[in-house]
Amino acid sequence: MLRTPLLIAGRSTACRKFVERAPFTRDLVTRFVAGTTLEEALPVVGGITADRLVTLDHLGEDVADEAQARETADVYTRLLAELGGRGLAERVEVSVKLSAVGQALPVDGRKTALDNARRICEAAEAVGTTVTLDMEDHTTTDSTLEVLRELRVDFPWVGAVLQAYLRRTEADCRDLAREGSRVRLCKGAYDEPASVAYRDKGEVDRSYVRCLKTLMNGAGYPMVASHDPRVIEIAGHLAAAANRSADSYEYQMLYGIRTEEQTALAAGGRRMRVYVPYGQEWYGYYMRRLAERPANLAFFARSLWSSR
Repeated sequence: MLRTPLLIAGRSTACRKFVERAPFTRDLVTRFVAGTTLEEALPVVGGITADRLVTLDHLGEDVADEAQARETADVYTRLLAELGGRGLAERVEVSVKLSAVGQALPVDGRKTALDNARRICEAAEAVGTTVTLDMEDHTTTDSTLEVLRELRVDFPWVGAVLQAYLRRTEADCRDLAREGSRVRLCKGAYDEPASVAYRDKGEVDRSYVRCLKTLMNGAGYPMVASHDPRVIEIAGHLAAAANRSADSYEYQMLYGIRTEEQTALAAGGRRMRVYVPYGQEWYGYYMRRLAERPANLAFFARSLWSSR
């Protein structure tokens, strides 16, 4: 019931100002965001890499002009150079939202995003790591997959994200379950209409399992992005049934959520990657995390009450 209002609040300027100015904000943000600057985030990333892998996301989306898009790409090239210089590139890749590098621009948006994403991929390749293209709302899916196909001509290791709540995703999984393809499968965090997405939790869960089965039986590298213990158990069974080795797929979870389970999976010999966001534009990301899980909202409410 609260999912839609929270997602609407995530787009509200008034709500954003209230949360950013509230005295309890810092504790809330540091629960899910590794800092507002790269200098704050890197020690967090370094600590995680002791036993897990990381995908690092510089938060931001829907840039308004080409200059902003170029600046975002510049930020990524600098952070990738920093990862290489600190010896972290072997265990840390980056996640990129195409809308943050120009996809939503009214003129030549896709070309701008492709050119900036290409620069980021070149920087990643130079230090020996990879890039995954984040997926946003359903209106961007076709454009994102088109950019993915073009990038993979020169960078076949570029990862994709597919969202199980979209009705089209089973077909997309079949298309991408091929040799060398890296696919992060998540449930989805946007408020999508019933015409394109499953709205019932049970339907989303069943779609996730069907999609995951396709990826596990394919020739690519599945990335199981879920905090659901049942999904994690099912993923293990599907991997075993497909005769997959432990290094031929991985689990992914968000920074700040189910940390004990993350470390337990890593200790058990599983490849476990943590999605670590940082940056000034944390508000939209944070509100989507609240909308995804009631436990996150309870944490927010406790923090709000204790600050009074």
